[in-house]
Amino acid sequence: MTITMPTSPNQRIATATSGSSLADVLERVLDKGIVIAGDISISVGSTELLSIRIRLLVSSVDKAKEMGINWWENDPYLSSKASQLLEANRQLLEANQQMQAQISHLETELKALQASARV
Repeated sequence: MTITMPTSPNQRIATATSGSSLADVLERVLDKGIVIAGDISISVGSTELLSIRIRLLVSSVDKAKEMGINWWENDPYLSSKASQLLEANRQLLEANQQMQAQISHLETELKALQASARV
């Protein structure tokens, strides 16, 4: 930050952010990202009753992806791709249930064959 001291009473102090609009500030913050972190603890004596950790990340989508954060891509309420994943998951669960039923049926037949072979 650059600070220039005024030489006369009518002169203002110039800073690096003077003349910046809200859009300029937001562009800088979203380009670099900002993290706000805090902890809240409630204690009685030396006994901690409650501990809350608060973490907030403000960044652009591109910056978040660079950091490996992309939870919105799989959220069914935010992404059409997520509904495809849910459908694929449902189909896999159905196939798994069918295979388990088939295995149970085959095990039952095997036990019946083994029992008839002993007689």
